[in-house]
Amino acid sequence: MENPLSRRAVLASGAAFLTLRATGRAAGLTAVRAGGVPEDSITPALWAAQSGLFRRNGLDVDIQAQRSGSATASAVLGGTYDIGKSSLPSIIIAHTKGIPFVLIAPGGLYESTNPIIALLVRSDSPFKTGADLNGKTIAVSSLSDMYVIATRAWVDAHGGDSSTLKLIEMPISAVAPALEQGRIDAGCSIEPELHAAVAEGKVKALCAPCDAIAPSYLYSGWFTTAEYAAKNKATVDAFAKSIGEANGHFNRHHAESDDALFKFSAVPLESIKKMRRVNDAQTLDAKQIQPLIDAAAKTKVIAKSFDAKELFRA
Repeated sequence: MENPLSRRAVLASGAAFLTLRATGRAAGLTAVRAGGVPEDSITPALWAAQSGLFRRNGLDVDIQAQRSGSATASAVLGGTYDIGKSSLPSIIIAHTKGIPFVLIAPGGLYESTNPIIALLVRSDSPFKTGADLNGKTIAVSSLSDMYVIATRAWVDAHGGDSSTLKLIEMPISAVAPALEQGRIDAGCSIEPELHAAVAEGKVKALCAPCDAIAPSYLYSGWFTTAEYAAKNKATVDAFAKSIGEANGHFNRHHAESDDALFKFSAVPLESIKKMRRVNDAQTLDAKQIQPLIDAAAKTKVIAKSFDAKELFRA
């Protein structure tokens, strides 16, 4: 299988399927090209672009949609984007390979009291335990993402053997149709796609696999290369400040950003209004990241654990 951060993947990742673009580059503002998966932890940034918050902090930010965290990481590494938002495993894995990414701002918090991620199965599926999934085909958005870590951890914790799973890459939007057609046995989904899929009644949530990692932890974040961060400190500081402000506002006023997420994700607005909303962290905290690093090592996604502070810029 091709390394998700290979040269071919870097070149291919430039084609984003949806775009939120500024109407023009304004004089006096620093242009920033950013990208990320259209799930709810990106919504504060969409609101920051729509409301003018980025511009008030001196930035003209163009946000493009990507299909997975690993594709976003490839695009940042290849220079297509200056900054990306990804689920943290892509950054964790890159770090163990010596790829110089640094986290600059927090994204979404996974909380077991607010399960925004689920492992879906057909509505008529008999699966109930981890053992039921032994040898089954399971869709994840990338073979190096949080869904892999969480699914393996949940299966092992519920009587199964995660080494027998047949994991395949698939966009989140394709999971429900693939289940209905019998092409996969289970698949991971996240809001807003999760609510839209379950609402149709043809699939259901088997479990919240991320609960097997920890009750609460940071699952996504904004990152760039160490070189870009060093050469553009004021820009990175302004971006991080904007995200912190946007995350705090979003946590208190989810509904204000519904339209921005609808335009970016193409998920029906009615589904967005009814779905569970993520809560976003306002500052980077190593303690909120360490559980995911430890779980990645336990499930053999990485060879060994390391201190989460190593992901922060100097």
